[in-house]
Amino acid sequence: MDILKLIARTAPLFDDDISSRRKELEAIVSSSRFLVIGGAGSIGQAVTREIFKRNPLALHVVDISENNMVELLRDIRSTLGYIEGDFRTFALDCGSNEYRALMNVSKGYDYVLNLSALKHVRSEKDPFTLMRLIEVNILNTIKTVQMAKANGSKKYFCVSTDKAAHPVNMMGASKRIMEMFLMRESESMDISTARFANVAFSDGSLLYGFNQRFAKRQPISAPNDVRRYFVTPQESGELCLMSSLLGENRDIFFPKLSEQLHLTTFSDIAERYVENHGYEPYHCSTEQEARDRSDELIASKRWPCYFFKSDTSGEKDFEEFFTDNEILDMDRFHSLGVIKNEANFSSDVLDNFLKVIYDLRTQSSWEKAPIVELFNKIVPDFNHKETGKYLDERM
Repeated sequence: MDILKLIARTAPLFDDDISSRRKELEAIVSSSRFLVIGGAGSIGQAVTREIFKRNPLALHVVDISENNMVELLRDIRSTLGYIEGDFRTFALDCGSNEYRALMNVSKGYDYVLNLSALKHVRSEKDPFTLMRLIEVNILNTIKTVQMAKANGSKKYFCVSTDKAAHPVNMMGASKRIMEMFLMRESESMDISTARFANVAFSDGSLLYGFNQRFAKRQPISAPNDVRRYFVTPQESGELCLMSSLLGENRDIFFPKLSEQLHLTTFSDIAERYVENHGYEPYHCSTEQEARDRSDELIASKRWPCYFFKSDTSGEKDFEEFFTDNEILDMDRFHSLGVIKNEANFSSDVLDNFLKVIYDLRTQSSWEKAPIVELFNKIVPDFNHKETGKYLDERM
């Protein structure tokens, strides 16, 4: 399957930058020890592969998903093989006591890369999943960066999201708040991060769902009015690698918008996907029609597709990687832009955020509204888009 063709692209984004910095990247990796947190997710696997193929002294991978970790190992052994360095995986939650024990006995890591995240907009639908999102995206980031610092690491990288720029959903706002806490930590440790577009066919994404629907001979459903930028899994790994190794303190990397990076709709990708598999897209007028006619249509080489106008909470009308008040360096790389940050933060505001969150977490239950109110206070440009409808109500 040609992912570039499906997302309406003709060439990889970062080849020029990777090629021009090849020796520098190889020299850093081959002389360093790495810890990758969340390394069995789609982006984490891509980052792990980029590090592995440059022969690190040590590469340890932590992820809560035991099954995905096994697949990461099988994939690397089946393609890249082996390295002389110390390559190990640990099925751990980075917020756990077990992770803390691992850090206590490790020989130290030069670079700690945190790719763990709750990334779905749908995670804000209830206050309990929302609190888990806060734990993973904010609280665990604070814990792991502080442990990296105590462990003597020279650099900490954490992946952010384009949705942190003028956020309209709780996921994007959580990553913006995470960036604020990282600014505070950057006063005593070098930190960089990256905002980038949707990773095509990443675990749990709508495009990944196309693969599942096709394998199970089920209808494909997608919004026809949501336009997004997409990067490939390999490009996501390359972007994170360059930010973590080449980024200066407080830098946020992002892909430059150019003729190579196009906005495209999910429904257009769905049609190209179906055609790529030898079927003709058949537009159904309702979900029920798509379900009822699946066997009949597929048997005649037509794939049932239901396309709809998006009306769910948290969907951003457009994508952007930076805001008007952020300082940009657009000259350092060919296909990468860099947001240059000062350590601007209010410790009182950040401390109050943590106090409110920890107070809520000690209660037997909590509501969503106070969390949204707290997010509005700490993120001045947060424009929460609440419609009362969620993606879980869609096919």
